[in-house]
Amino acid sequence: MINIGLFCQLARTSILLHPRRITSSFRTKHCFRTFSIKNIKDFPSCCRGMVTLIVATTIDPASIGPASALLAMPGWHPGPPIQDMPSFVNQDVRLLKTDSSIVREDHLDARWKETTGETVDEVIFLSKHTAASNRPALTVHPIGVPHLTEGEQLPVGGKPAWAAPPNPRIGPWFRLLKSVADSHNLTPEFEVTLEATHHGPVTNAPTMFVEIGSTDEYWKRQDAAQAIALLVWEGLGLGGGAAVGDWSRSCSQQKVLLGIGGGHYVPRHMDIVRKDGVWVGHLLAGYSLLMEDPGPSKAQANLEVGGTWKQAIRVAFDTTRSAFPQGEVLAHLDNKSFKGWQRNAIAGFLAEQNIKVGKPSDFC
Repeated sequence: MINIGLFCQLARTSILLHPRRITSSFRTKHCFRTFSIKNIKDFPSCCRGMVTLIVATTIDPASIGPASALLAMPGWHPGPPIQDMPSFVNQDVRLLKTDSSIVREDHLDARWKETTGETVDEVIFLSKHTAASNRPALTVHPIGVPHLTEGEQLPVGGKPAWAAPPNPRIGPWFRLLKSVADSHNLTPEFEVTLEATHHGPVTNAPTMFVEIGSTDEYWKRQDAAQAIALLVWEGLGLGGGAAVGDWSRSCSQQKVLLGIGGGHYVPRHMDIVRKDGVWVGHLLAGYSLLMEDPGPSKAQANLEVGGTWKQAIRVAFDTTRSAFPQGEVLAHLDNKSFKGWQRNAIAGFLAEQNIKVGKPSDFC
């Protein structure tokens, strides 16, 4: 009999390296059974554990650049292909390369589990960022299109009335990214910023995008690619240090910011998330809060305002709460971004749904 942790580490690595060559029997300390292991799906559930899935696409220089820089760091080994997509393994981290647009690669977390038997605990997509300003930027954001309804076009993936659970690392990694960018002299040339919740692909695991913007010149920048790779390396603890933003290791009952209102770069919410210790969930910009103007009746009390804004808030709240078990999700409103009737309608709905509203000082 051998230690279960050592067994799982050695066996997982061997099977991922040679998925068709391993035919051995093991008797483990905790499972007390003999297993004939021919591929990773034959692992006992006690050995498979949870993994982090990083996704990059070869058709995006701002995606494959950081992925290549990350794979150049120690400890990576070839993993099993997923529907012809190659993968790489480092401890409990998996990196998957696709040749397709990642906003269309739905259910990669489920597809990984179906192929390998491993449960994906979180998904991190590496991607490019585009902006009308063309300003160089390093960004982090949750994903979803909770404001859309059935039948509407999905120009950047996802599905109607859906948002992925936000990866709890978003807030801590935003702060770590700023530190990495500063230390690599990327700022102030590159702006380090959060973005509002937007686009696909569909996932069920807590998810985040990490991006380089905003033009081809910057997407190909090797110093930016190295900074993103270092963010992932340090953020996941692959270098031996403590991982950054691991909610499961945090104290329970901590407060989580659900941002409501503002522009795409959510400046009012970001001012709070810059402070150490702040956790952040979904961030709904004004364009995701579609509210029908009630016209002259807008001064009435208890006004019923049409639009999909209620749906967006409810989806964002529910998925944020699911990503932060035992946390307390508080809505933070960018009040100056709303007209009076909009602010009143949102406040009334939040009260009706028992969603508490927090002030900046509540999250520090």
